[in-house]
Amino acid sequence: MADAPDTNASIWKSDANLAYWLATQDDRERRRAEQRLLLADLMPFRDDEPFTFVDLGAGTGAASRVLLERFPRSFALLAEYSPQMTAEGTRSLGAYEGRFRYIEFDLGGDPWPAEIPEGLGAAISSLVVHHLPDRRKQELFGEILARLAPGGWYLNYEAISAGDPIVEDAWTRANDRQDPKAAEKRLHRTPEEQHRYENHVRYMVPMATQLDYLRAAGFEAIDVYWKNLDYAILGGRKPHAST
Repeated sequence: MADAPDTNASIWKSDANLAYWLATQDDRERRRAEQRLLLADLMPFRDDEPFTFVDLGAGTGAASRVLLERFPRSFALLAEYSPQMTAEGTRSLGAYEGRFRYIEFDLGGDPWPAEIPEGLGAAISSLVVHHLPDRRKQELFGEILARLAPGGWYLNYEAISAGDPIVEDAWTRANDRQDPKAAEKRLHRTPEEQHRYENHVRYMVPMATQLDYLRAAGFEAIDVYWKNLDYAILGGRKPHAST
């Protein structure tokens, strides 16, 4: 599947996908609320401390919203390449006007925009890195490290693959028991749902692989800060300069 033509743009730059995304976002964000809050809890800043962070593949800004709320003096740079997501995010983040800016950036390989400076306090990503091929994942982690200030953190809320069919079966079994509708939805996808699913899983890798990529990029304090079946929060920080 990973060798087939890339389908990210057809998903994330689609008016139809935005309509689907908005119709399902309330339920989706309820299920992700705990993880969004943990991203904020893991940040090393005082509640009243000013800092700038970048939200990579920010979508409509759900993750940024939690950090902006927790840290009233923070400023968010939301990197996004979908004009539909940017427009909706700008509208939905209206309460934080003056504290955020959307920046057009295709994580698939575009040069980093000048509007995203070096010396950032933190970087986050939320369910976006798994949409990138493995080589690009590795490049991106190195690029993130280069833009963080010493001691700056990168946290990635991510979908992961099992890497083992027995483990994958166990995850599916548990998920089906937790969500009685899961099996029915999995076995009766519409063509559009199947397209979104294939896009979702095509570049997904096991958790251990992403941890290796973070180590190779030069991060320290790398950990799995949260995990539930096929979702995890991974990350680490940029080392302080040697003295």
